[in-house]
Amino acid sequence: MGGRPPFFFDLSDPAAYVEAERLRAEDPSVEWVPVLAPSAYRCAEEVAAVREDVERAAAAAGLQPVRWPDPFPFDSRRAMLAATYAKQIGRAVAFSIAAFRQAYAGGRALDDDGILIAGAACEMHPRAILRALELRSVHEALEQATTRAAEPRPATP
Repeated sequence: MGGRPPFFFDLSDPAAYVEAERLRAEDPSVEWVPVLAPSAYRCAEEVAAVREDVERAAAAAGLQPVRWPDPFPFDSRRAMLAATYAKQIGRAVAFSIAAFRQAYAGGRALDDDGILIAGAACEMHPRAILRALELRSVHEALEQATTRAAEPRPATP
């Protein structure tokens, strides 16, 4: 899309939340691509450092104070399947912003309830979301996007 690199994101990444809010406001032409990112947290100290960095970045961006979901970090697979489905029906940005806000502004885990609340915020039917979470085509699309995100990209001049 327009030569700009896509925004690969995982809803479990709080730094991606801050970046998503910036992109939504400043660069709506970017392609949003849900992926499963490996966990970046190996110990409690890393989690604490990430929390501090994200809270500082959110404040600098004028976002609400971060409210951390419990548990954090969380397993985002089902949420990312829902985001993949949202992308397939043209609601990637709306769903992802709603889900990020559920997680990091609302402090809500992205379990099925959190996923359905985010879906309702962008007029996605709950039964359609739950059905999509089980579709092989949605699972395959998420796997393909995750592979695409891991591919090396040519340097930009």
